[in-house]
Amino acid sequence: MNVAQSEALFDRAKRVTPGGVNSPVRAFRGVGGTPRFILRGEGSHFFDVDNNEYIDYIGSWGPLLFGHRPKAVLDAITAVLELGTSFGAPTGREVELAQLIIDAVPSIEMVRLVNSGTEACMSAIRLARGFTGRDLTVKFDGCYHGHVDSLLVKAGSGVATLSLPDSVGVPKAFSDTTIALPLNDLDVVESIFKQRGNQIASVIVEPVVGNMGCIPPAPGFLEGLRRITEQYGALLIFDEVMTGFRLARGGAQQMFHIKPDLTTLGKIIGGGLPIAAYGGRADVMSKVAPSGPVYQAGTLSGNPLAVSAGIAMLRHIEDHPETYDILEQRTAALTANPPAGMIVNRVGSMATFFFQAGPVRNADDARRSDTSMFAKFFHHLLERNVYFPPSQYEALFVSAAHSAADIDHTVQAIRDFSIQ
Repeated sequence: MNVAQSEALFDRAKRVTPGGVNSPVRAFRGVGGTPRFILRGEGSHFFDVDNNEYIDYIGSWGPLLFGHRPKAVLDAITAVLELGTSFGAPTGREVELAQLIIDAVPSIEMVRLVNSGTEACMSAIRLARGFTGRDLTVKFDGCYHGHVDSLLVKAGSGVATLSLPDSVGVPKAFSDTTIALPLNDLDVVESIFKQRGNQIASVIVEPVVGNMGCIPPAPGFLEGLRRITEQYGALLIFDEVMTGFRLARGGAQQMFHIKPDLTTLGKIIGGGLPIAAYGGRADVMSKVAPSGPVYQAGTLSGNPLAVSAGIAMLRHIEDHPETYDILEQRTAALTANPPAGMIVNRVGSMATFFFQAGPVRNADDARRSDTSMFAKFFHHLLERNVYFPPSQYEALFVSAAHSAADIDHTVQAIRDFSIQ
């Protein structure tokens, strides 16, 4: 496979950008080799600068539910370009997108638009502290909630892929406000609340983890978090930056019938453009400025391009409820028969092939995976024009644009690896 132009671009990029990339996992450090520089996407495929074509299982890390360049989203972006790209003032489209989110997500009564998942999680944590008057946050080892200082403690995929120590560059005073616990262990959550429950403002969790590979909640785990937080007056925050509108129109909370106090959303609510949101109970959200004392602001929050793309995406989801059945069928077919030496975790259209016997229930389990074998697997697929996430600790995503032929080709490539 010719990658000369990608190699040349990577050499240039390393001279002007740290590591040659603008987000660490893109550098292929977890798998080795040269990262592919992508030129364009179409449906379930994208093409690199050397004109190599790949079946794409990243989908911009989740938001491309209908694949690359869906017509409804492109039409919306084209239309708003005639009007302007940013005003720094309110627009009617912001209200429309907010209402679509509220109508879809069971727990959200009010919502604030921001610019990234990191910003959404940072703001939700600050709001929980302001609402409760407490300082501590409980998170779970391996869950990533953005590069917020206090949350870069046992932070999941990017940090794990690069084997970085936690919290470099973060003052100890910040990291001391975060308690990191093992995922799917309610006993340890109960124990820490008995010790420090009156100091804990919130528990933040990915209801289905995507940032140490795909890891589902153990039976009763989310229900237990809801019960414990209510008992001690802490807020429960679902980080649905990956799962929101992907696992169901109402996200993981619809799938598992749990209503958190606050939810963070991202990726998909902009149809692939940069945007995010946090929302939840009206009494909590009313504490956000200018209604209340918890300050948060952003010049580009609710910018017309991302909001218009998001409206088109969420309406398209609403108009095509069969999408989730298609995603379920395609992803089930992709993951049905993993070869010997692999175990697959899957929830809906999110999945990870782990190189170990399993089960994989938490970060310690995930870390026992054979990352060198995953690297060989990744390049085996890449040579067969299948692009999986370049890290053992990332989830893959299937879109409604993936055809049966795409899935068949990928399954055959996976099977071929097992007999090498």
